[in-house]
Amino acid sequence: HHRCASAVRVGKLRRQQNPDYTGEEEFNYFLSVLFPENELSIMDYNRVVHDLNGLTPEKLLDQISSICEITGPDNSPAAASGSPDADSPNTGTEAGADPYTRCRSASPISPSKKGEIGMYLAGNWYLLRIRPQYRSQDPVAGLDVSILQDRILAPILGIGDPKTDTRIDFVGGIRGTEELQKRADAYHGVSFLMYPTSISELFAVADAGRLMPPKSTWFEPKLLSGLFIHLI
Repeated sequence: HHRCASAVRVGKLRRQQNPDYTGEEEFNYFLSVLFPENELSIMDYNRVVHDLNGLTPEKLLDQISSICEITGPDNSPAAASGSPDADSPNTGTEAGADPYTRCRSASPISPSKKGEIGMYLAGNWYLLRIRPQYRSQDPVAGLDVSILQDRILAPILGIGDPKTDTRIDFVGGIRGTEELQKRADAYHGVSFLMYPTSISELFAVADAGRLMPPKSTWFEPKLLSGLFIHLI
């Protein structure tokens, strides 16, 4: 974790400044708290991209559709180009019409399981289902936040490094879907509503000696800032 890494860097610096250190000095330690697994809760940690990287909403949907199946609140998929659903008079949709019309929802669509992502774009909500070929058994690459970053945010929206790119905001699930809509509308961008990373996924990454992607877990409970202070 970045806070642990910062504490280690400070400790190493203080050791260089105090070559006769014994290991008992306060700078050799940092505060931590342990909670039992059954008292921990991980909420969703969501993403808001400030723009569409030069794409129209329709072009963005087209590119995302190669990575995810795009559906609506009743699981209606997008009409395939040239399919009967796209231009059949029985559906009331003319040839050349927007294939994503029946996927749109004015109300938030929340993911109900791993592999699903809610998306708010241009005033509408969609449900994205990651296609099987892009899922992975790797403990890090298989995380929904990793797939979103590696397959959509980086190659399509141009967010190469989410830790430093100023075009992306991270919004804790505690803020609600209204905050995602508000920011995306203000930026004319796009929001992604994630399914929460599970405790078992977190443990699998730790057991493999790997690092979690940035902003992938929003933990509750959180200790109040300043409740405990460690002087170094």
